[in-house]
Amino acid sequence: MTRRGWLLFVAMGVIWGLPYLLIRVSVREVSPAFLVFVRTAGGALLLSPFVVRRGALGPLLAHWKALVVYTIAELGVPWWVLFTAEKKVSSSLAGLLVAAVPMAGAVIARLTGSDRLDRRRMAGLVLGLAGVGALVGFDVGRSNLLAASSFLLVVAGYALGPWVLSRRLSEVPGPSVVTASLALCAIVYAPLAIIQRPTGTLSTSVVLSMAGLMTLCTAVAFIVFFALIAEVGPMRATVITYINPAIAVVLGVAVLGESFGPMTAVGFAAVLGGCVLATRPLRAVQPVALDASPSPARARLRALRNLVAR
Repeated sequence: MTRRGWLLFVAMGVIWGLPYLLIRVSVREVSPAFLVFVRTAGGALLLSPFVVRRGALGPLLAHWKALVVYTIAELGVPWWVLFTAEKKVSSSLAGLLVAAVPMAGAVIARLTGSDRLDRRRMAGLVLGLAGVGALVGFDVGRSNLLAASSFLLVVAGYALGPWVLSRRLSEVPGPSVVTASLALCAIVYAPLAIIQRPTGTLSTSVVLSMAGLMTLCTAVAFIVFFALIAEVGPMRATVITYINPAIAVVLGVAVLGESFGPMTAVGFAAVLGGCVLATRPLRAVQPVALDASPSPARARLRALRNLVAR
């Protein structure tokens, strides 16, 4: 992976390791549906001036079906499920369970032929997943089983979203996709948000947490994520979820006083090792096969890379 790819990778891992703490604090006083609306509406408002000024919304009309699928997979379902689950599970455990996204991404890549997996990459994925398991040492059986099981929907959505983006929306400017997706999700959740709006005064910590989710963890995060996908591809981009649990654990322990298991040191080493193995390029004989992929697919990815870079 290039130096730029590693920088984007680390930045994205840190940015998306923070939401688990902010979500955990926010759902103490607001409903999951209201929080989804605030995060999506706020993110759309922050990004819309930039997108409208560039006149980049027009190309979306020809891809509205893919936009709807992307919105459902990346935002609509996963965020509501995640916010609901974090009312019952810790932020550290949430980060741990979402770390299964690369495995789901690998399955999608293998089934669709959009990326290749050799033994080294597969070993990295397995090692990284084992690392996050040791990172916290949580016993899921001691937590709410239904809440923990619901993360299967989060994992599936987070893995499918980047694939849809790369295969169906790469001809559309990245900021346009995320802005329209956030706005669409906000419109859908608006009625629920009105019904479930807070009736009392919110604490300062909750207000600041929601503000952080809107700005850093949504508007800024998605722009960085588009750049990461363009640089390293959709499957390897999901490996950022190996960094997320480390950040989630550190913040959960330092801010919320969550448990810090004895296997943490081993878990960190395994996570880092898994990241290195899973994101290394394929061996020399395999890039030739990848270069032979249909030219429209290469053009779409190249177009997205250029659009994000501007």
